[in-house]
Amino acid sequence: MKSRKKSSDTSLQNNVRSYSRLTDYDIHLFKAGKHYKLYEKLGSHVVEPDGDRTGTYFAVWAPNARQVSVIGNFNGWNRDAHYLNPRWDSSGIWEGFIPDIGVGEVYKYFIRSSSGEELEKSDPYALRWELPPHTASIVWDTWYEWTDEEWMQSRFERNGLKKPWSVYEVHLGSWMRSPDSPEEFLGYRLVADKLVPYIKEMGFTHIEFMPLMEHPYYPSWGYQVTGYFAASSRYGTPQDLMYLIEQLHNNNIGIILDWVPSHFPGDMHGLFRFDGSHLYEHSNEKEGFHPDWKSYIFNYGRNEVRSFLISNALFWIDRYHVDGLRVDAVASMLYRDYSRKEGEWIPNEFGGRENLEAISFLKELNVAVYGQFPDVQTIAEESTAFSGVSKPVFTGGLGFGMKWMMGWMNDTLKYFSQDPIHRRYFHGDITFSTVYAFTENFMLPLSHDEVVHGKKSLIYKMPGDEWQKFANLRLLYTYMFTHPGTKLIFMGGEFGQTNEWNFEQSLDWHLLQFKPHQGIKEVVKELNSLYRSEGALYEKNFEWEGFRWIESGDAENSVLVYSRKGEIAEEKLVIVLNLTPVPRYNYRVGLPYHGDWQVIFNSDEEKYYGSGFDLNYAITTQQVPWQGREQSAVLHLPPLSGLILKRFNRNAKFW
Repeated sequence: MKSRKKSSDTSLQNNVRSYSRLTDYDIHLFKAGKHYKLYEKLGSHVVEPDGDRTGTYFAVWAPNARQVSVIGNFNGWNRDAHYLNPRWDSSGIWEGFIPDIGVGEVYKYFIRSSSGEELEKSDPYALRWELPPHTASIVWDTWYEWTDEEWMQSRFERNGLKKPWSVYEVHLGSWMRSPDSPEEFLGYRLVADKLVPYIKEMGFTHIEFMPLMEHPYYPSWGYQVTGYFAASSRYGTPQDLMYLIEQLHNNNIGIILDWVPSHFPGDMHGLFRFDGSHLYEHSNEKEGFHPDWKSYIFNYGRNEVRSFLISNALFWIDRYHVDGLRVDAVASMLYRDYSRKEGEWIPNEFGGRENLEAISFLKELNVAVYGQFPDVQTIAEESTAFSGVSKPVFTGGLGFGMKWMMGWMNDTLKYFSQDPIHRRYFHGDITFSTVYAFTENFMLPLSHDEVVHGKKSLIYKMPGDEWQKFANLRLLYTYMFTHPGTKLIFMGGEFGQTNEWNFEQSLDWHLLQFKPHQGIKEVVKELNSLYRSEGALYEKNFEWEGFRWIESGDAENSVLVYSRKGEIAEEKLVIVLNLTPVPRYNYRVGLPYHGDWQVIFNSDEEKYYGSGFDLNYAITTQQVPWQGREQSAVLHLPPLSGLILKRFNRNAKFW
């Protein structure tokens, strides 16, 4: 790369041609906050405007600027060489065409504000950035010859809310690294060769990537975004990421991206005080500064900012073929007093705590996403009791497809951390989720946030000796996969990672040489297989009709019994959980249908590192009314186990 020493040569001055990709209608939409494809207009674009000379068109929004120029290697970082032209329509956009600049050129914008302040800023719409710690933008494109037509054409069917969603959450920089070079990342293409077959083997339906947008500070895990339109250069080029996505699609795996419209960092090359004014953020820190993350909150009431964010959401779906966006920190967006004490926040116009501009923005976002891409899903990470997060906008909801069920996660982990001898006193924690399970379209997360900062790994949240820890985790997964709602497991949890997640190193894959960890992995594989094949476990995930308690009150024995139903009522499943290490002999269970039943899953099998408790007996209903059912059967329940029962159908081919 050439030196960045600034040049005083003025021979190139004003070598910027007048040219625009923006129409009057574009400007109208931009000012109104309704332009949802700004990535086609703003930023840097290699063009051939006269048909004879290729160059790059630059366009940037900086309404408070007195001067804007493009600086880079091509002009020796000379601030006075290439001034952009201000548009005449009061849009605040500066633009121009510079010939003989193409893909790969490194650049920034030099901005002199109306107050005389001098700033060097990266391009908010750049498609690629330099490898951190460098911060310049790079002229690039998103051209790619996709081969995932089969997936894209059938995505509406595969991605529906009545389909199974089992999500594997991944931090790309620490999922796996080469044993020979543990300090180096596996790039998008290299990781594809290992990640794609692994997810396919495990049976997950989707992968969720923690943010892959460019971020300067690696320990932020990607949640402090500066390059909203750029795939992180740590792992390769935009086309390399497209290759990874394409390989996932070609193996029938959907892609969810974490997306962060809630805040951005204060790095001086980024969005903060972009043109010397508070352009993207609020000027008052009571509205615009995040006390938790020391970052800045987008001004959702500013139309141009709304266009920027909605365009960015659609960009990843359009150009990268992603199948869903998990929207981060929605709770922090909804309330003006989030993490603030009295006197540290400004009420809305009605004196309330709700952020009306953010609520309006989220509704508009979801209308735009589903309006243009009805075959994708948006998922809210939202931890409060805000009503209607996953309800349609036309009914007053926010319009998300799904919402993380944070209450389920907290209550479940609290319950499972108790010594089984005390679980009878916490029985309400494990049953409470079904009180509100169908108020939203819930996703059950066991996410990265639960295995960092001293919270311990999932396996070490479990009580007891080694055998009991693994039995408890197998039981927890059985409960999760049979509970209403879609599923999400953070990487490492699927094989019982013992250490907390460390973003600086690979997962502890060597643990898979040990039988207890092999057993956890096999349980997750089998549960994924059952979840995908048994309609009762997913077809009515968000409907009361799909779930019935059979026994929810047996706190003394810490036993739960419930049924799940799909579109075919006769194919109900019955789930029996024994949440203590004490075997329960002759435990009578009410069953929904007469006949012979079979255990189709048992988390206590020896192949899972279970006890191998003998279940080799016939399960035939008797005319003994029990637990509100006309018929029942006697079961022997293995210790710390989950059983899934299905009625034996002699006429069905799969029996």
